[in-house]
Amino acid sequence: MKGTVKMLAPVSGQAVDITEVHDPMFSEKAMGEGYGVFPNSHEIVAPVSGKVMLVASTKHAIGFSTADGLEVLVHMGVDTVELNGTPFELFVKEGDSVKAGQKIALMDTEAIKKAGKVTDVIVAITNTAKTVKEIHVNAGVVKAGQEVAQVEPMAPGEATARPSGKVNYDQLGKDIVKNVGGVSNVENVIHCITRVRFYLKDDNKANDDVIKNMNGVLDVAKAGGQYQVVIGPAVNDVFDAVVKALGPGFGGDTQAQAPKAKAPKGVWPKTKFYFSALIGVITASMMPVIGLLAASGILKGLLALIVSANWLSAKSSTYMIINAMGDSVFYFLPILVGFTAAKRLGADQIIMGVVGGVLAYPTLVQVASKTTSTAMNVNGDFFGIPIHIANYTYSIFPMIAAAWIASKIEPWLKKHIVMSLRMILSPLLEVFIVSAVIIVVVGPIITLLSSYLASGIVALLKFSPAISGLIIGGFYQCLVIFGLHWAVIPVVASQIATTGHSALNAIVSATMVAQGAAAMAVFVKTKKNIDMKQIAGAATLSAFAGVTEPAMYGINLKYGRIFWTANIGSAVGGLLTGLLHVDMWGFAGSLIGFASFINPKGIDASFTGYLIASAATIVVSFVCTYLFGFKEEDLESSHAVEKVRLGSREPAQAN
Repeated sequence: MKGTVKMLAPVSGQAVDITEVHDPMFSEKAMGEGYGVFPNSHEIVAPVSGKVMLVASTKHAIGFSTADGLEVLVHMGVDTVELNGTPFELFVKEGDSVKAGQKIALMDTEAIKKAGKVTDVIVAITNTAKTVKEIHVNAGVVKAGQEVAQVEPMAPGEATARPSGKVNYDQLGKDIVKNVGGVSNVENVIHCITRVRFYLKDDNKANDDVIKNMNGVLDVAKAGGQYQVVIGPAVNDVFDAVVKALGPGFGGDTQAQAPKAKAPKGVWPKTKFYFSALIGVITASMMPVIGLLAASGILKGLLALIVSANWLSAKSSTYMIINAMGDSVFYFLPILVGFTAAKRLGADQIIMGVVGGVLAYPTLVQVASKTTSTAMNVNGDFFGIPIHIANYTYSIFPMIAAAWIASKIEPWLKKHIVMSLRMILSPLLEVFIVSAVIIVVVGPIITLLSSYLASGIVALLKFSPAISGLIIGGFYQCLVIFGLHWAVIPVVASQIATTGHSALNAIVSATMVAQGAAAMAVFVKTKKNIDMKQIAGAATLSAFAGVTEPAMYGINLKYGRIFWTANIGSAVGGLLTGLLHVDMWGFAGSLIGFASFINPKGIDASFTGYLIASAATIVVSFVCTYLFGFKEEDLESSHAVEKVRLGSREPAQAN
């Protein structure tokens, strides 16, 4: 057929007519003619040659325009917008030119199925009414890149007549808002690639029939607590008009978020589920600041090296200024984590930043510094109640707990405070309640656990240097996750104050080296994912400079196995550190802190032991991670913890 456009299968599997796919909007051809493939593989190829015009922020959809004038959408999975891109890896970006059959993406079908979603890959011609005269689909088993459909385009001037002129999006937005029950009935609004999605206070107030018949609206759907107005390709214009009609305070987040997963039955499965959820929240909360942490860690390491070489005095103003540059991100980490954790858990980000500021407030830090971080001494009171005020600088877990608490009390406050007073009373009460709970309850609990850990560590060190090195080395970074590593610092300080050196700090140093070596293995093994290679490279340098947070939260915890292969290296390093009686005469550890292992009386066996233990730690951690802890396919579908949002409100189905 002359002028026929051939379209290819985007993935291997069973090709079907678009009417058979499992998304009603596509199957009813609301997005245009096309076809689908029920996939049996994960590699996605371009069905046509053309230019990439659209890449969804959630990676689940890619749009092309062809030289023949077709606008083709490849939609990977049904409702996969809720997975926030975790099952997908894209190899194209907007503006790229592609050839039909070219690899454009990878889709982790197993991850999609585990999330309870359908894996259909749908190809739709979104400007069908203007361009397509007829389409023929060859149903059956196909391979990716195999011809599966033939499209006969319209001749010039043959396009289907459009309904009465252009859609007035501003008016449409006002009409939709009016007929969903007005501004007062809307809690929030978001959109995906085809639908404007409302969270309504009362769905019964919405006038479905009126909205369905509006010029520019394809359909109305209700699912998972959302009232969905199906728009199609013009969704961005309609969404902007709806937000404009609603006024300030709406439309801040255009992406549907992952649903709250249900915990499985059984004590052990539930324990694993909630622990994975917690780790997912921690890593997601830390990811936005990983680059900053890595840069600050490297700067702090270089500064420590300069001071060790006596090129700069630690008492000079130059040192204090540079140290502030490197240390501020850690000192004020509660504020940063409060902001990012709030976004992850659905709390108010600004309010949680303020709560973080309360915990890092200089006066409270000053009170906390008067006692050791592991002693349950009463150093303050709250309305006459004696309490222990802990030091929250450099901490992460208390702010995760604070964001979770806030996500629970915010809806309650909004429900019970009258609108006229809500703007002032709601944030005031939230800051007061959340800050009080963390300072009065969470902080002391962590301090109490730390005190028990400190006693156990001291007893273990006295029992056997080698066994203590093995155990502390293997599990120290687990303590870091929950802020319990503060138990170690007073013990180290006491050792240095009384003897001038610390065997415990030498063990801790080995754990830093191990985390860096694991990140280095990821750096070496990653070939295609440039973003991960950059993160891994920076995290490696930071860990070797004595700051492990970028490696821990940016890579090792996020991809599970890496954390444990790193801990194997830590255990080996700790064991050798104990066996060889390695000591430290300073606080700066890891590779950049080598000068701390030099005895002021002259280099001795301790320094040699440090070199041997560090080398062994690097080799074991690197090899274990390279062989068993990481494969680049892990990056195609993020670790399961990414798919769980602990305590967040359950949003709705999204396309």
